Amino acid sequence: MFEPRVVCFFCKWCTYAGADLAGTSRKQYPPNGVAVRVNCSGRVDPQHILWAFREGADGVLLGGCHPGDCHYQDGNYNTMRRLSLLKPMLKELGVDPDRVRLEWISAAEGDKLVRVMNEFVDEIRELGPMTVDLGEKLSGVEAPAGDEAVVVAGDIAAKSKKSKKAKSKK
Repeated sequence: MFEPRVVCFFCKWCTYAGADLAGTSRKQYPPNGVAVRVNCSGRVDPQHILWAFREGADGVLLGGCHPGDCHYQDGNYNTMRRLSLLKPMLKELGVDPDRVRLEWISAAEGDKLVRVMNEFVDEIRELGPMTVDLGEKLSGVEAPAGDEAVVVAGDIAAKSKKSKKAKSKK
């Protein structure tokens, strides 16, 4: 059965803390997501999302503070604007825009994080594996050097390639 790989960019002040609350409260949610803690959802560049897809992610979940509650004043509004511009671009590249989801989850909303993760993983499972090869289409797109997101996306891709090779040998 297909198990999606999801890269989760979580604001350290709200959504990441909500994930921590869910974990310490022993809430159960799928282990398909790899959480990348960012200072603010506004620091997630569209290149990070494209890079994650290019390197093997089946879906990308962005989590940030509720509008009006951003620790950096308007970072989450920047995220909203960027995503509204990125989704049509994804469609143009042949990627279903539903593979990217933005949620506002506060530090006190561990239950909401669990619900969102369950829903998103189920949605990506229904969409199936990412079949669009963005390698050629995005040959000029590079994630900013030294960024943690690049390392995580690269790890996902490496694990994905290893598991595909192992399955093809059987």
